[in-house]
Amino acid sequence: MSEDLLQVENLGRSFGAFTALKGITASFGQNRVTAVIGPNGAGKSTFFNILSGALRPSTGSMRFMGREIGGTPQHRFVHLGIARSYQITNVFPQLSAHENVRIGAQAFRSRYNIWTPRASFHDVSAKAEQALADVGLGASRNRLASSLAHGEQRALEIAIALVADPKLLLLDEPTAGMGPEETKAMVALIERLAAGRTILLVEHKMKMILGLSDRVLVLHHGQLIADGTPAEIQADPDVRSVYLGQSHGYA
Repeated sequence: MSEDLLQVENLGRSFGAFTALKGITASFGQNRVTAVIGPNGAGKSTFFNILSGALRPSTGSMRFMGREIGGTPQHRFVHLGIARSYQITNVFPQLSAHENVRIGAQAFRSRYNIWTPRASFHDVSAKAEQALADVGLGASRNRLASSLAHGEQRALEIAIALVADPKLLLLDEPTAGMGPEETKAMVALIERLAAGRTILLVEHKMKMILGLSDRVLVLHHGQLIADGTPAEIQADPDVRSVYLGQSHGYA
C-alpha cells in the first residue's frame, strides 16, 4: 500500500465558464504538515473545499487511503477520517468548552435520540475530555466558549474536529486574527497534533509556514506552480515573482 494518505490527480473545478482550479496533481504523506499558499484568487479556498467535501471536483480524481472519494457526500468525509476547522471560528458561544466538544463527539457517535439521556454517554464525555486536554483546554472545560480568548476558541474548534479521530486534519487559516503569543501557542499545538496525523493547512503567515511545514504547495491562477520543501519554495524564482517577493519578508 502507498505511504501517501491522500492523492489527487488532474483535479479541477469550474463555476460556469470560470475555471477556479485546473490540473492539480499532488500526494500527501502520512504524519506530515503541508501548507497551501498563494495570492488572493489563487484557488486555495476552492482546493480546500474540494478536499473537505464541501465541493465536488469538476475533473480529476481524489483518493483517500486508496479509495476514490471525489463524489462522496460531505457528511461522510468525517466518517472516512477527514476533519476540518474553518477560517471563522465556529463554536456555540453560550455552551461550555466541554459541551461544545461533547456535542461534536455525540453527533459523530450516533443519530439524535430523544429517549437517551445525554448523561448516559460516558464514553462520549470521556472523549471530549481527552480532546480538550490534547489542545490544552482541560482546565477550561467548564468555561463558556464566549469567555475564551480568540486563540482558545480556535483551539476549541480543533478539539471538536479531533473527537472524530481524523487521519487527515484540514486547518483553514488557524492563526487568523491572532497576535504573536497566540500564534506561537497554535504552532506548538499543530506540531503536537502532527505527530499522530496528517495536517494540511491554508495560511498567510510566511514565517510560520516556512518554520512549521514539511512541504509547501503554491497555487497561482488555479494552477499548482510549485511543490517542495520550505527551502525549495523560498528559492523558487516563480514563487518569488508571483507571490512571496522581497516585501513579504519570507527570507
